[in-house]
Formats: sequence, structure tokens, C-alpha cells
Amino acid sequence: MKNISENKIIIATGGTGGHVIPAYSLAKDLIKKNFDVKIITDSRGLVFLEKFKDVKLIINNSSTVYGKNILKILFSSIRIIISVINSLIILFRIKPFLIFGMGGYASFPVCIAAKLLKIPFIIYENNLLIGKSNKYLLPLARKILISYDEIEGLSEKFKNKIVRTGNILREEILNFIPKSSKFNNNLKILVLGGSQAAKVFGEVLPTVFEKCKQQGIDLEIIQQCIKSQNDYLAMFYKKIGIKFELFNFTNEIVSYYAKADLVITRSGSSVTAELINCKIPFISIPYPFSADSHQEKNANYLEKKGYCFLIRENEIQEKLFFLIKSVNQDREILNNIVKKQLNHTDKNVFSVISNEIKIILDEKNSAR
Repeated sequence: MKNISENKIIIATGGTGGHVIPAYSLAKDLIKKNFDVKIITDSRGLVFLEKFKDVKLIINNSSTVYGKNILKILFSSIRIIISVINSLIILFRIKPFLIFGMGGYASFPVCIAAKLLKIPFIIYENNLLIGKSNKYLLPLARKILISYDEIEGLSEKFKNKIVRTGNILREEILNFIPKSSKFNNNLKILVLGGSQAAKVFGEVLPTVFEKCKQQGIDLEIIQQCIKSQNDYLAMFYKKIGIKFELFNFTNEIVSYYAKADLVITRSGSSVTAELINCKIPFISIPYPFSADSHQEKNANYLEKKGYCFLIRENEIQEKLFFLIKSVNQDREILNNIVKKQLNHTDKNVFSVISNEIKIILDEKNSAR
């Protein structure tokens, strides 16, 4: 494609928080380096990004092909084709020199359009198991950026495309300073979980906290929940006499991290990476129905590294109480988790990415 601008970059991302938040973090860093950056996502991404006015958003809805229903497959395929056409129009109008594909099905048509227009693209994978969109795009991609030391699901012939960058995180996470006076007095537990965790975290966890209270364990619960649970949880915690604070989705999650001694969360790669970088011990409860069980793989890897505790959803009633009891009796258990987390840092992530951009620009200039 002619007349490509050397300062324009498009970030194409799925619409979930695990995709959108890293995409926004990358955009902010690139803008500081004087790149003209736009994010393409689907309508789900507006929930996370509509408050931010410093990055231009382009909505381009797509679909994913799954199941065996012929009509659903046909309908999804048509939507993907339409999304590729829309992406071609967007890219032809903007003329970026590089695309970042952050994973998720909304990134797929943009990267396909980039290939058709001969615009190089790089894909980013922050899970231990490569996602479906990225797996299909990998043969066409210039590079794949990965968060940890290993990744599953890659053919051996693509190993030369791997660049280990670390996790793309918000600046306030990378600069987070853990409190030195932790693990005293009552045990402050932060519960994180959106819609996928609402039922289990909103119904099962409170019963475990009630048992802790009955056994004389002094807890303070800071819990993220969906709005429909606010009244029920408030009434429940008041009834059993536990100090609590409830909040719904927020872009200011760092302020809650600062309060926590221990976090209970799902095993999405973005939130677990944030907690590791903030040096906060956490209990990872993988979502059992995540695509290709990628959350289970994330949690297993992080537990083996010593960065977290792992409890599966069907083990909550059996194991969570005893883990909280053990931690409450011996806070050194939490300190041992933090010591392991100190071995990991993602502070160099943006400099590694900048180097990959420089390589592409240098190649482009030398080809003239």
C-alpha cells in the first residue's frame, strides 16, 4: 500500500478486559513516543475504554466460528468477511505502517486485512496457551510477543518468531510500590471477579468467610461484584458481622490493590500479571469453562513458580477455609509468596516492544 505513514500504528484487540486493558496500556506508551495510535475493538471494549479520551477508538464488530450448527457457522463466517472488508476500508484510509494484534476474535479480521494490504503485523499473547485467533494468524505474523518464558500450542517451525517481552501492563502497575507494613492485624481479602465469577464468588465465597468469622478469624472483605449483588452481599456481611467494602467495575483498581493482604481472583493473564508485579499474594481460581482451559494452564504455571495459591472451583468449599486459616495463623506464608514474586518483573516490556518497532522501521527504510 502506497503513502504509508511511519508514525501511524493500529492496535487491534478483542473486547474483553484481558485484551482491552493491555491494548490501552500499549497505546499510551506509544503515544508518549510520538506515534499516532488508534485502537480497533468491538462494542464490548467500550465498557472499558469509553472513559478514556486520549486514544481514538474505532468499533469494528466481528464474530467467532464455533460449534457444529451449520447456520451459526455460516452466519459467523459472513460477519467475519464483512469485518475484513470494513478493516480493509479502515486501514486504507488511515495507512498505518504497523498493526498490533492483541488477540481475541475482533483482532483477526484487522490482521487479515493488514496482510492483504501488505502491512506488517505483530501479535501479542499473554496466556500460556496461544489463543485461537493468534494461532490462525501466526503463519502470517511478523512476530509473536509472549509474556512468560514458555507458551503452549506453537508449532516448532514458528519458534523463531517468538519474542519474550513480558506482560503489557499499565504504568501505575509497573510503578506500584507495595506497602511495607503488610500482614498485620486483621486479614484484608480483596475479591476480584466480573460476570464470569459473579455467581460463584458472590454466593460461595461469602459462606466460607462466614465460617472464618465463626472460627474467630478477623477478616475484612473488599469485594468486586455486579450491581445486582450489592444489596444481597451488603446485607449478608452486615448480618454476620464482617467489615466489608463493595465495588463494581472500576478503572481505579490500583487503589484496591493497595489495601489487600490477599486477593482471590480468576486466572486471567492480565489480572494475575498485575498482582505479581504489585507483589500481592493471591489465590487463583481458574474459570472452568475458559476457552481450551487456558485459565487452568495459567494457574498451574503460576502456582509452580510459587507466585500464587491454586484452588479449583469445585474445591472452594473444601480448601479455601483451611488456606485462609493457615495464612491467618502464619503470615510468613504470604511473605514467602511475595519473595517468589520478586523474581519476576515486566518493567522492560515497552523497551523490548520499541526495539521490535525499530527493527521493522529500519527494514522498511533499507528496502527503499
